[in-house]
Amino acid sequence: MSSEVSAGGDELVIRVAGNFDFNIHRDFQRAYRNVSPAPKVFLVDLSATEHLDSAALGMLLLLRDYCVELGHEGEQPRVELMNANAHVSHILHVSNFDQIFSIC
Repeated sequence: MSSEVSAGGDELVIRVAGNFDFNIHRDFQRAYRNVSPAPKVFLVDLSATEHLDSAALGMLLLLRDYCVELGHEGEQPRVELMNANAHVSHILHVSNFDQIFSIC
């Protein structure tokens, strides 16, 4: 897992490689909680993600909740999931995450 803030600071890209599961819970949380000031967009890059499980779905919901908390101070940041392979995309759609997140 890695994360990178855009040059302007408006976007944070979190790249998840391999299995997106409970084993990376702390790293995933650190990737977005330690960014100041908060970006306007949190991009979760799933291009190198082979599989995700229910814990990963929960972590994405926690990221969304974090954005809601940040929104109380002004404009709410948004979360976008991007570059998912067919397997990961299927899991996201079956879980109705396409109703919660922007998936591109």
